[in-house]
Amino acid sequence: MSDYSHKPVMTAEVLEGLTVRPDGVYIDATMGEGGHCEEILERCRPGGRVLGIDADPSVAPVAARRLSSFGSAFQARTGNYADMEALAADAGISEVQGVLFDLGFSSRQIDDPARGFSFQADGPLDMRFDSAQTLTAEEIVNSWPEADIAQTIREFGEEPRARRIASAIVGSRPVRSTAALATIVSKASGGGRRRIHPATRTFQALRIRVNRELDNLQRGLEGAVNLLAAGGRLMVITYHSLEAALVKTFMRREAGGCTCPPEQPECTCGRVRRMKRITRKAVSPTAEEIYDNPRARSARLRVGERV
Repeated sequence: MSDYSHKPVMTAEVLEGLTVRPDGVYIDATMGEGGHCEEILERCRPGGRVLGIDADPSVAPVAARRLSSFGSAFQARTGNYADMEALAADAGISEVQGVLFDLGFSSRQIDDPARGFSFQADGPLDMRFDSAQTLTAEEIVNSWPEADIAQTIREFGEEPRARRIASAIVGSRPVRSTAALATIVSKASGGGRRRIHPATRTFQALRIRVNRELDNLQRGLEGAVNLLAAGGRLMVITYHSLEAALVKTFMRREAGGCTCPPEQPECTCGRVRRMKRITRKAVSPTAEEIYDNPRARSARLRVGERV
């Protein structure tokens, strides 16, 4: 596998939306192998800085090698973007001109069977971004009550056959590999033509639950807005409807300010408008990019600006 196996998504749109300036400070909250970081660093010379954050400790050395020529203009921190404010403070950063979230997981993670993210190759039921955390997909599949598994698959996978799939999983215990789980889910889902593999939603649900992705995203967005200077940009690339809905709701709320009823004479909610939406509708990748990088097809970009 090449050191730089992952192709960053919507790079042109990200750079345009960030309005990178030569002396700006930026955070890539999902650093990965440093593809987006590299492009931002090229444009914020001289004097600019980029902090890269990633929960996966295996990618920091890859990004560090890739970006070594930028010297102290690039810093990397291993940690969850839910803790962005603390990670930024540790890097000596209190205010930034832009924050990027690219919420897709990398080709390096997908293509490594040992990580357990994909059913395309057999591997252990792991699915952790951070190998130091304790909860794995195998624990959920083999230890959790059937009702909890069904709720996880229904809530985080939006899978209409969640109860049937959960029953099949519990009835097949122990389940030790991604291939075994995919086979169980496929059989439980029944026949018929599908646009996606029948196990896709179940794998998505388990990954989201293992890594607490939606809870962490909510905290990460809050931290990003707290760090943004006036005029700073928040860029978020989502890949499925749950992420998209959370980001859309967050940006709409932050752009709305007071939520008190119009007839109420004084504000009691205390909400202050902190952002304006730059993109009213999500931006999709171009047909050319999708052709060149099929994994970009579900990417959707939203942009907000700190007021």
